[in-house]
Amino acid sequence: MNVDITGPKILYETPWELPVLGSFKLTETILISWIVMAIITGLCIWLTHDLKVEKISKRQAFAEMLVETADKFVIGNIGEKFAWLIPLVATIFSLSIVSNLISLFGVWSPTADLNTEITWAAVVFVLITIQKIKAGGFGGYLKSFTQPIPVLTPFNILSELSTPISMAFRHFGNILSGVVINGLIYGSLILASSALFGLIPGAVGNILSNVPILAVGLPAVLSVYFDWFTGVMQAYIFCVLTIMYISNAASEG
Repeated sequence: MNVDITGPKILYETPWELPVLGSFKLTETILISWIVMAIITGLCIWLTHDLKVEKISKRQAFAEMLVETADKFVIGNIGEKFAWLIPLVATIFSLSIVSNLISLFGVWSPTADLNTEITWAAVVFVLITIQKIKAGGFGGYLKSFTQPIPVLTPFNILSELSTPISMAFRHFGNILSGVVINGLIYGSLILASSALFGLIPGAVGNILSNVPILAVGLPAVLSVYFDWFTGVMQAYIFCVLTIMYISNAASEG
């Protein structure tokens, strides 16, 4: 669905897409995702350049704090043997945070597109499967679907597939709902402002009815919850589920 991106953007509309290189389509989600990755890459370069052993700068101290927080989050929850997960968890968390909060600038949030969360969940699901196979062997992995009795095999398969689906939809649903609610409230306040000030007779009423006075302030306050708090919490929950699912898979066998 094509939308007019030259005027005010309705955040809950389907993101636009442009045909590029034949059948490949450059969607708004892909474009904003590249911007998000560029932002994160730039921040990493800025935070880690000119590192010192002594008399470190506040910038380096902040970078070291971020690394230590990621280390404690993974190792503190599932142990030293899963330290290899730190880069993955830090990457997912960073992408989720920046993607969630970028909607504050009036652009489409990549996490409001289910394709984004499905991709993350698929990566996690592959790692979960690898850990289960490493723990119990390929035969043991297949046999686990027949436990405790073979007749439950279809249900066990559905349960296995529900893991990435639930992870993706949980994150996607919470982020998209915030985008939709904010958009609806903003649109309603614009209509209410136009109707209320349109009651004023004369030129003053005509001017004020075209200014979204009531839409100033409240949407920004609500975005503190829907964009900041919910965005951070969903990123945290997704990462917690990632490390827990993978650590549990490694212990099976």
